[in-house]
Amino acid sequence: MFDLPDSWVWDFWFADDGDRYHLFFLYASRALHDPDARHYRASIGHAVSDDLTDWARVDDALVRGDAPAFDDLATWTGSTVRHPDGTWYTFYTGSSLAGDGKNIQRIGYATSDDLLTWRKGSAPVLEAAAPWYETIDSGAWHDEAFRDPWVFPDPDGDGWHMYVTARAPQGPVDGRGVVGHAWSPDLRRWELREPVSAPSENGFGQLEVTQVAVVDGRPVLIFSCLAEHSMPSRRDERGGTWAIAADSVLGPFDVDSATRLTGEDLYVGRLLRRRDDGRWLLFAFRNVGDDGRFVGGITDPMPVGWRDGRLIVTEPVSVTGS
Repeated sequence: MFDLPDSWVWDFWFADDGDRYHLFFLYASRALHDPDARHYRASIGHAVSDDLTDWARVDDALVRGDAPAFDDLATWTGSTVRHPDGTWYTFYTGSSLAGDGKNIQRIGYATSDDLLTWRKGSAPVLEAAAPWYETIDSGAWHDEAFRDPWVFPDPDGDGWHMYVTARAPQGPVDGRGVVGHAWSPDLRRWELREPVSAPSENGFGQLEVTQVAVVDGRPVLIFSCLAEHSMPSRRDERGGTWAIAADSVLGPFDVDSATRLTGEDLYVGRLLRRRDDGRWLLFAFRNVGDDGRFVGGITDPMPVGWRDGRLIVTEPVSVTGS
């Protein structure tokens, strides 16, 4: 497990350089006292491991920029990939406030030669826009949801794809969450495209921290959503991390077919294939303990597999702490 005694740790992602695993994570000081205040104080930390269980913290990766930068409020969740020329790219969410105090989210990137020292790009590369995506002026949601970029190479070698937590401008308010989509030829120039899922009466207000992978030969998309941000038909299931089996990592993804992978005690599931034996593992952050309070910290790996067409955790872990 990865935890920090003086800070809350929550959303995270991985990179594998072939020798070590790298963990990038959001954290904020416990001196805030209120864990709900952590979001606007988030920085991106960094730790390394040889075995995915014991982690050593190293220098932070990114912090928020100076106003009026697109990330002058906070740096949020992202993903890290390596360009064929050897350059590492971390795509991340930059958070800032609009004139009415509502949160605006855009996607930017930073580059590195060694995963340790990062150089931010000069401007965001993507933001929510009509006609496919809801923007803050709709007034339908508490923020302009356009965050959590997941970047991966096209399976046929045609550039790169990015999935984003986004919302459609129509449909039931608590079911407008969609998997936003963009494409790039080179990781620097990005073209916004229509989403690869659709709003649903049995859907979610937001599909947070999406990821696609091919687990044991089957494409799957995972995401997270709490019960309070989903349609009434989903609320008895109590949210958590969800999985959608698909025919391709390029979608489309049927949100009606989403099944629960974890409960609300564990959130922001991330899949990673272990290098030595090829086994697929799930990690998550500890969301709430038995007392209902936020916990924080990232779990040890949990093996996953398929059962009756559903991705499941085969060896779960417990949430402890308060």
